[in-house]
Amino acid sequence: MPTNKPVRIAMWSGPRNISTAMMRSWGNRTDTFVCDEPFYAHYLQATHRDHPGADEVMANGETDWRNVVQRLTGDVPEGKQIFYQKQMTHHLLPQIDRAWLGAATNCFLIRDPRDVIASYMRKNNDPTLEDIGFVQQAEIFDWVRADIGAIPTVIDARDVLENPRRILELLCDDVGVEFSDLMLSWPSGLRETDGIWAKHWYGEVLASTTFRGLPPRKPAPVPERLRDVYEKSREAYERLYQHRLH
Repeated sequence: MPTNKPVRIAMWSGPRNISTAMMRSWGNRTDTFVCDEPFYAHYLQATHRDHPGADEVMANGETDWRNVVQRLTGDVPEGKQIFYQKQMTHHLLPQIDRAWLGAATNCFLIRDPRDVIASYMRKNNDPTLEDIGFVQQAEIFDWVRADIGAIPTVIDARDVLENPRRILELLCDDVGVEFSDLMLSWPSGLRETDGIWAKHWYGEVLASTTFRGLPPRKPAPVPERLRDVYEKSREAYERLYQHRLH
């Protein structure tokens, strides 16, 4: 049931999902402050991954995960009721203490790994299992499930695209806030809350104003060289899929 208490929503997704569009949806509410991939700078510093604009991300972001956690669990910025945190599962590295997750309402945004792999290949032709985050998503899901003693909220990207209002209504009810029609559309373009990496990764979303048309819906082929990545990702995806809101 909806509540007047501040709500911190950590939405855990792998890359190349509709995670940025979902951040747009929540960011269009008048009662919500959003943050974009807060652990990204720490992830790049710790892993030395060769991502577009990596040096710029680290120079402009918080590289100490402890400081990130303090921000995520502190007062909701700008006095808002809801603190929506767009989180990447692969950014939550093993050295980051999971205890802070108990201060958030943890939700999971999943997408068919065929589509994730196809989309990721447009930026990196040889994604690893770790790059696309399904195994990490299942690990975080298991941690949260054990911590709260219940099944956390799961939504599937295709369900959102096919019926945004219905899935967002279910999501809002599950996390204890009122649904708002403002979540169904948003102005195009950049936001102050977008990560500095938006120019490298957010092309489709910057042109978008709704969930409709994002992303392609036909099944995508998986190259044979990525078959093992796909199969292991599929196993994790299907485990969460059975719990999705629909």
